Amino acid sequence: MSKRDYYEILGVSKTATDGEMKVAFRKLAMSYHPDRNPGNAEAELKFKEINEAYQCLSDGQKRAAYDRFGHAAFQQGGGGGPGFGNEFGDFMSDIFDNFFGDGRAAPGGGRGGARGGPSRERGADLRYNLEISLEEAFAGKAETIKMATSVTCEVCSGSGAKAGSKPRPCQTCGGYGRVRAAQGFFAIERTCPNCHGRGEMIDDPCGACSGAGRVTRERTLSINVPAGVDDGLRIRLAGEGETGLRGGPAGDLYVFLSIKPHEFFQRDGADLFCRVPISMVTAALSGEITVPVIDGSQTQVRIPAGTQTAKQFRIKGKGMPVLRSRDVGDLYIQVFVETPQNLSKRQRELLQEFDQSASDENHPESAGFFSKVKDFFEAFGGTART
Repeated sequence: MSKRDYYEILGVSKTATDGEMKVAFRKLAMSYHPDRNPGNAEAELKFKEINEAYQCLSDGQKRAAYDRFGHAAFQQGGGGGPGFGNEFGDFMSDIFDNFFGDGRAAPGGGRGGARGGPSRERGADLRYNLEISLEEAFAGKAETIKMATSVTCEVCSGSGAKAGSKPRPCQTCGGYGRVRAAQGFFAIERTCPNCHGRGEMIDDPCGACSGAGRVTRERTLSINVPAGVDDGLRIRLAGEGETGLRGGPAGDLYVFLSIKPHEFFQRDGADLFCRVPISMVTAALSGEITVPVIDGSQTQVRIPAGTQTAKQFRIKGKGMPVLRSRDVGDLYIQVFVETPQNLSKRQRELLQEFDQSASDENHPESAGFFSKVKDFFEAFGGTART
């Protein structure tokens, strides 16, 4: 009896992609699986036929040989039959993870424990929020924190068993933590329902930790905050999280940094900005102002005559350090001209005298603006108010 065409068996064309064949195979394999068709010899034969077709067409070299020579490519030493290789077993494992829940499929069945051995439940990762000042972010610091977390029980040393006793191997899985059960053509491996994957049982639990192997204690940890950290940075401390159950590995601790707002500086990456008020006289006649620096020092900034609001002065190398680098940002001084308030009678008179004697040359920007406003209204046949 001649074999059916592999493409016909899977219901795909000869130009089908690997993804299309995978979808077709998954659908057919689920339909004709022996567990869904108990006692149905025809379904079992179709299931094997589907497996054989997919095993051939999912392999690039075998598919090329089949496309050229057909079934003859695998006869009389022409490259070996499709068989059931590791690729097929891995793929079927993926299918039965979904079909049977926790189980993993392995072709052929047979006896034996889990490949990975008993599992040790890893402890949870923990989060700690740490707020620091901008000065601390600039210089870096060694911070000490306290937090309550699970640690290894000192009484039982993490075993969970009462002093003088010890856990015994689980009789259900033989200490492997996983069991296998025959499921038709396959053997399904899943977590042991008796010991829940731990591979051992405790008959006499420790009274201090109730058999968990861990207790809650307040811990003191030292954290090194490097210079140049930014808001939102996360620092990972490996193994400083919650201790796992019964000797399981500890999780990690993640410290999330936030930086307090500063009364003088605003930060943009490695650069700092400081907004400084100056008097109208200093802006008009020039002068020198003293400004703070993030390292606690101070520096002088020369204000040239005629300085306007929003004028910016750059002080190189006085910003924030760049994390894990020798680079340093800059400090930008942004000035704004403060309008005098609460004037005395004489001060008013002096300002009025100056205003009366001032010309467009003294206020070039305002003169230029209102000149354009006048032209704008005249273009519409109107008259600008002065």
